[in-house]
Amino acid sequence: MSKKTWRFYTYPSCTSCRKTKAWLNDRGISYEEHHIFKNPPTVEELTDIVRMTQNGVDDILATRSQKFKELKQDYRDLKLSELLQLIREEPRLLRRPILTDGEHLVIGYDKEALERFLA
Repeated sequence: MSKKTWRFYTYPSCTSCRKTKAWLNDRGISYEEHHIFKNPPTVEELTDIVRMTQNGVDDILATRSQKFKELKQDYRDLKLSELLQLIREEPRLLRRPILTDGEHLVIGYDKEALERFLA
């Protein structure tokens, strides 16, 4: 069982979020749950998350979401600080769930990654 407390960015009606939450609860893994719409991650938290990704912001953007499709400009034209502020203001742009302990990162319901970092 993991002794770390994980930060769990979630949205209750998200199927992947519910699966991840059940996986964590079934294994008794402690986490701090953060509802991404009621309490979106700060720019600093988003910066830390992006640092842990392999492909930068592309790993955390919900490119199939309606909000992403409604963007009036190409996100690649924005400075990183501008893009992170945009995500903070519109958390629907985030893939979910996001689970991190500050060193490891799991995005979406990724059973293999959960097993690797948490089991």
